[in-house]
Amino acid sequence: MATSPSTLIELDPREGVQAEVGTMTYMEEGIEMQTGMGGGGIAGGLFAGFKRMLTGESFFITTFANGGRGKARVGFAASVPGQIIPLDLGVLGGEFLCQKDAFLCAASGTDIEVAFTKRLGAGFFGGEGFILQRLRGDGMAFVQAGGAIVAKNLQRGEVLRVDTGCLVAFSPSVDYDIQFVGGFKNVLFGGEGLFLAKMTGPGQVYLQSLPFSRLVDRITSPLQQKINSLTSSE
Repeated sequence: MATSPSTLIELDPREGVQAEVGTMTYMEEGIEMQTGMGGGGIAGGLFAGFKRMLTGESFFITTFANGGRGKARVGFAASVPGQIIPLDLGVLGGEFLCQKDAFLCAASGTDIEVAFTKRLGAGFFGGEGFILQRLRGDGMAFVQAGGAIVAKNLQRGEVLRVDTGCLVAFSPSVDYDIQFVGGFKNVLFGGEGLFLAKMTGPGQVYLQSLPFSRLVDRITSPLQQKINSLTSSE
């Protein structure tokens, strides 16, 4: 049975971590919590907050800093049943792209920005893949994925076609585009999305087996059928 994963971050004195609002589960003595908009100054914070809102995230972000003299820990939990992916941005070249709603927490100083797709077609038809988040920094970052994680290391020119909702995160070196599935039967009876994300290497790609939207659909579909049945019998 799948459970909601969690991660425990150990902080040295004066070290901090920033996280999505509502993800903290507990914090030890010495940890100080401050909720703000992020960014530098009022103008920078407002701009950073609005950028996060475009990705579907909270306007605010919470920073947890160790104000004590010894090590202290703070725990965070994912919002969906699945797993948490650790990303060492320093090792990964200082930057990584992730699906909206995937960000969980990261070292203080990590920039969380909107990364618009390069092609207009992706913007109109990418669905869940339209707006991506760019994580930029040199510390650790953690993203959440639903279900099982599939990690693919694409070679140069290697192509992988993915359901847009199953895409979690990928290297900025990977070229990202949206393709129409095509075919009359595929569109009407395929049961999948009308568009796929085309990922072209080189670079690393993380996929999830159970996107949050698919989980919600599987939960609500039987309920909606029951409501329709009751409505029609009246």
